[in-house]
Amino acid sequence: MQVAAGTTTRSHIFMSDDLALTALAASSFSLPELRDGQLAGMTALVEGRDVLAVMPTGYGKSATYQVAALHLHNATGRPAVVVSPLIALQEDQLDGLSEDLGEGAAVVVNSSLSASEVEAAWQAVEAGDAVFLFLAPEQLAKPETVDRIAKLDITMFVVDEAHCVSSWGHDFRPDYLDLGNVRERLGNPPVIALTATASPPVREEIVQRLGMTDPLVLVRGFDRPNISLDVVRHQEDKGKRKAVVEQVLELARTEGLGLLYAATRKDTEKFAAMLADGGLRAEAYHAGRADSDRESIHERFLDDQLDVVVATTAFGMGIDKPNVRFVVHANIPESLDAYYQEIGRAGRDGQPALAILHYRAEDLGLRKFFATHAPDAEELMAVLKVIKNAGAPAPKTALAELTGFPARRVTALVNQLEEAGAVKTGKRGTRLSSKAKLTALVERAVHLAEARQRVEQSRLTMMRGYAETDACRRQFLLGYFGEDLPEPCRNCDACAEHPDDARSSGVGNGTSAAENLFPLQSTVIHKEWGPGLVMRHEEDVMTVLFEQEGYKTLSRTAVVEHELLRPA
Repeated sequence: MQVAAGTTTRSHIFMSDDLALTALAASSFSLPELRDGQLAGMTALVEGRDVLAVMPTGYGKSATYQVAALHLHNATGRPAVVVSPLIALQEDQLDGLSEDLGEGAAVVVNSSLSASEVEAAWQAVEAGDAVFLFLAPEQLAKPETVDRIAKLDITMFVVDEAHCVSSWGHDFRPDYLDLGNVRERLGNPPVIALTATASPPVREEIVQRLGMTDPLVLVRGFDRPNISLDVVRHQEDKGKRKAVVEQVLELARTEGLGLLYAATRKDTEKFAAMLADGGLRAEAYHAGRADSDRESIHERFLDDQLDVVVATTAFGMGIDKPNVRFVVHANIPESLDAYYQEIGRAGRDGQPALAILHYRAEDLGLRKFFATHAPDAEELMAVLKVIKNAGAPAPKTALAELTGFPARRVTALVNQLEEAGAVKTGKRGTRLSSKAKLTALVERAVHLAEARQRVEQSRLTMMRGYAETDACRRQFLLGYFGEDLPEPCRNCDACAEHPDDARSSGVGNGTSAAENLFPLQSTVIHKEWGPGLVMRHEEDVMTVLFEQEGYKTLSRTAVVEHELLRPA
């Protein structure tokens, strides 16, 4: 087997295989029984194979890399690097590892530490004392940090909250986009990407962005049957706002703690004020608030000192609070990926919880406003010309200065060009990687960006479909992620409205010719839209995810009669 520099072969040192990993999980992490997929992921990492683990919070994603990393450290003395986006999330992980393995087993390097604390962390890793080194992605933007890690010959590169890598994901973070290049500079150690939610296009982009080779893909446990799924439809914005406040006041008094998500910072402030006037301990949380305020709200919520946090999508990543009883959305999210992640913060103790979406069709216009900006050929050309004229790798700071574009815009433009194969970003900066004409490179970048826009729009259309369906909502939601729920869930408003028949969305009922020809998860070809993946079947339609077009809903009868699809 060919193994890139920095990876680990499964020599006799590691032949203790599954039994050793199982024993280590029980003795060091108090895990007497492993869940489906955990041992397979551990074994793959020990063998030097890449892993993508898509599992809900509480399933045990972290244990997958922690057991494997400890096993390898015991044999070699080499550490694992864990990339985690939030300081609070890093601290939670460190506390857990300290409890399991003792103080010093894990160290962190982030902006909250003093220079002496940072140096002490590095020395603990370099001495072989620490098993885990936690870093934020911003730290890896520093060449000196990457150089120091490269000397450690790490056992694995762990990317937590990996959906942040995908610009199709619901919580995209530009700092994550360079992690594939960082991994390459580290000698391509085995990588494990962890996320609680990732639809098929997001999974594909995670694999691509991180340079994963033949990864073991583990997708487990999307269904959260203890969460009741409801949608409340509205005609007027004023009536919707009033209904949201009244419902959250009632839920906080009868059910317990909860979250209310709103689309804008201004709305979080308004809703929090109204809930506070109603007697609740409520706070608004958004990216515009001071770091100290956000940290205080986070801690007070975890300590049950708040009844409701009213938040934008800025709140919630890494929140592992078991007793959240409800998650209410005052506005429709931009995708089912985002919605699933946010409602998944309810009922983590396994007890009944509520997920309620307040929906008004006109709100879709706001989401379209927030959608990806149209690709700009002139801006792309301006960046390309600066890179070409530089004659050497150009740092993004130089690109921003010479083009006059804001740094964040430069990052977006470089990402589009890199995706089109026009440029490559390395340790010293960005350089041309193609000898094609600049106009051709811009055209390709624009084409790919436009395809991404079509996919984004289709994801919003699927979110609308969830809000407007009269069939089982859980079947619709799981079908979006490629999971089959044969029977209606009987724990959503649609099933409650039709208790006698609990109308099924038709997923997996196997009654149509189209479903026999094109079963779930089969790959197909459309003459105009190209390759696609069958995601769900309903009574009269089927949904296919096309690589260049996104989600399309087709008449099952038309598909068969007019031969619109063929097997790939």
